[in-house]
Amino acid sequence: MPDDSRQLMKGAVILTLAAFIIKILSAVYRVPFQNIVGDTGFYIYQQVYPLYGIASVLAASGFPVIISRIVAKKVAENEEGQADLQRILQTIFIVLFIVGVSLFLFVFFGAKAIAGWMGDPLLAPVVQVIAFPFLLLPFLSVWRGVFQGSGNMAPTAVSQVTEQFIRVAAILIISYFLVNGGFSLYETGRGAWTGAVVGGLAGLVIMSSYVRKTGLNVFSFQRLSIRELLSVGKIVVFYGTAICFSGLLLILFQLVDSLNLYTLLVQSGWQMEEAKSLKGVFDRGQPLIQLGTVAATSMSLALIPAVTTAWTQGNTEILQKKVMTTLKVSLAVGLGAAVGLMNIIKPTNIMLFKNADGSGVLAVLASAILLASIIITLSGVLQGLGQMMAPAKYILLGTVCKYFGNLVLVPMFGLAGAAWATVIGLLVVCLLIMLKLNSYFPIRSVLWHSFPRLTSAAVAMTIVLQIWLFVLNQLGMQGRLFNAIVALTGVVIGGLAYLVVMMQMNLFTEEEISHVPYYSKLKRFIRIGQKERRQK
Repeated sequence: MPDDSRQLMKGAVILTLAAFIIKILSAVYRVPFQNIVGDTGFYIYQQVYPLYGIASVLAASGFPVIISRIVAKKVAENEEGQADLQRILQTIFIVLFIVGVSLFLFVFFGAKAIAGWMGDPLLAPVVQVIAFPFLLLPFLSVWRGVFQGSGNMAPTAVSQVTEQFIRVAAILIISYFLVNGGFSLYETGRGAWTGAVVGGLAGLVIMSSYVRKTGLNVFSFQRLSIRELLSVGKIVVFYGTAICFSGLLLILFQLVDSLNLYTLLVQSGWQMEEAKSLKGVFDRGQPLIQLGTVAATSMSLALIPAVTTAWTQGNTEILQKKVMTTLKVSLAVGLGAAVGLMNIIKPTNIMLFKNADGSGVLAVLASAILLASIIITLSGVLQGLGQMMAPAKYILLGTVCKYFGNLVLVPMFGLAGAAWATVIGLLVVCLLIMLKLNSYFPIRSVLWHSFPRLTSAAVAMTIVLQIWLFVLNQLGMQGRLFNAIVALTGVVIGGLAYLVVMMQMNLFTEEEISHVPYYSKLKRFIRIGQKERRQK
């Protein structure tokens, strides 16, 4: 492998590993946080989370990616490109500074209006805290983009992981002391989000230390024209936002719920405090969906760089194989996680959140794991094929469907209506992305081949899990510890049943298996076991 390719793959591995750690932390910390503040406190936190999520995704995977591409292109042009790069980076920084300050001013001074849109004026002080991460946007984006474009992924990875660790620790510690100190849940929510800002500042400190070590100078203070600002700004803001839309998928759906779910519940006759608690119960689904999609996207992301390389080289045969394998992996892992969680949702709910409230609603939301896994994975494939705008358009359309779905279904079915609106919105996005990808490759053949095999594996897992749950329920035991044992053993037993049936039905070819992490080792292990049984 050429040195450039090896460096590229090494960088991709570093960023993928960092993204995996961040997503795990982002999902897991919500469980102890909910245990500390309860459902109403969780509602307060989750109501404003989408605003922070937008700032975080833009600074982590939106603007840095498009900036890195510009930097890499200029670096490849040697001296001529280096001369222009300083001017372009200054232009980008000014544009993003304007964007960051504008968003800060909008959120900070518009906090009362935003809280009013959410139907809860008491959220205004909490919303104001969320405004501050937008001020970090230009610094983090430009510095990360420059390092990534130069082939140095370590600063981005270290700063992101450090930021997340400190953010999570600060949120949990501050919340614990505020709750035990007798502060209100709204004051606790404000304190928790102050911890998130501390995490962002830690990420900025890490990046600035790398900047000092390398002597990177982004700010040359050259005179720029309005035309330059508009030209470069259009590319960075427009395409940077489009690139990160797959990362914004679940955040946009959460934003819809923040804007109208609580209000719709109150209008449907629920008392305000009851509606807040119900919204908090509904928000339990977010960490579950995140954990489910982490497994699917982490396994599939390893294949996406190969898709981009094959597309660039015009190697249609290899490209088609990679895309088909990617689709199969996302279907298999997404369906397994979704159906498995549906089966053990009640003990999982008690294990994580102390009680079984909303288990039926969370079971519906579990199906979002499959749809979101496919969307996130195939969005990456389409971007690798140069179709950056298509996923963004489809996700926006799906978000609109989610919004109107809430308006229609929540008054009729309550939280279940919001869950079904999420599923419908994601289904619209999923179908549109599949149709788009089908214009490049015959993915219908993969679906026809995979569907009966995956359905059989899911049915087998369901039967095994239901028998296992029935047996354990005969013990007559209850409590959080017992439900934790039920949930965790269910994961192992159900997962093994799913994998065994899936492999017996030859879902993947031998060539495809070689691309799936740990799959080939597991199949070899099962074959050895079968051979030993025959010999006996």
